[in-house]
Amino acid sequence: MIRGLYTAATGMNSMQHQIDVTSNNISNVNTLGFKQDRAEFQDLMYESLNYTAGQTSEITRNPTGMDVGLGVRVSGIQKNFFEGDLKQTSNDLDIAIEGEGFFQITLPTGEIAYTRNGAFKLDEEGNIVNGNGYALEPQITVPENLTKISIGTDGIVTATDPQTEESVELGQITIADFINPAGLTPIGESLFRASDASGDPVEGNPTEDQFGSLRQGMVELSNVKLVNEMVDLITAQRAYEANSKAITTTDSMLDTVNNLKR
Repeated sequence: MIRGLYTAATGMNSMQHQIDVTSNNISNVNTLGFKQDRAEFQDLMYESLNYTAGQTSEITRNPTGMDVGLGVRVSGIQKNFFEGDLKQTSNDLDIAIEGEGFFQITLPTGEIAYTRNGAFKLDEEGNIVNGNGYALEPQITVPENLTKISIGTDGIVTATDPQTEESVELGQITIADFINPAGLTPIGESLFRASDASGDPVEGNPTEDQFGSLRQGMVELSNVKLVNEMVDLITAQRAYEANSKAITTTDSMLDTVNNLKR
C-alpha cells in the first residue's frame, strides 16, 4: 500500500506540470508568433513480482508475469511549430512568414536569436527592429527621405524617393530554418536560441528551397487553440483529483490496518 501512495504522488506531480504548461499556453493565446507547448509523459520503471516466462513447472512457463508500475514522469515539453493564423494589419512593417522559417534577430550580446513574431518597427536611426529594439538580421536601414516601404514575398525591401518617385532597394530579408525546430531553446520575448538538438541554422531567401514566403502588412497569431487548451485543463484537473483520491484511499486502508485488533 505504501507503493500506492508514491505512485499516486507521481501522478499528481505530473498533472501539475500539465496544468502549468496549459496555463502558459492560455496566457499566451494573444502573443504574436507564440508556439504551443505540449507536455509529454513516460511511465516509470516496473517492479517485477514474477518475471514473464518464469518457470511454473518442469515443462511450463507463465505467459504474462507480474509487473507493477511505479508511476509516471514528465519526459519532455515540446513546442508545436505548426503555423498560426495570419492577421492583416495594413502596417508596412508587419511581416508574416507563410510557410517554414524564422526571422533572425541580433541580441544586445551580438548573438543571433530566432522568432516568428514579425511585428517590426523603426528605431531612431531608421533601422528595422523588433518590439524590444533588437535589430533584424541582416540589418536594414530606411533613410529618412524615403517613404512607402514595400517588402516583397521574396524578402526584398524597397522604398520610394518622393522627389523622383523612383523605387530604391534597401536590402534583402533572409530567414533561417532548422532540421528540428522543436529543439530550439525558448528564451522569452518570443525568441528562440539554436541548440545542439535543433541543429545549425540554414539561412536562405524567402520563397527559395524549403523556405516560406513573406506577407507584408500581416502578422502571425499564436497557434494556441483555446478550446483544446480548456479541454486539456479539465482533463488534467480530473486526473489530479483522481490521483489525490487514490492517496486518500490508500491512507484509509493503512489506517484500517493500523487499527486491527486481535
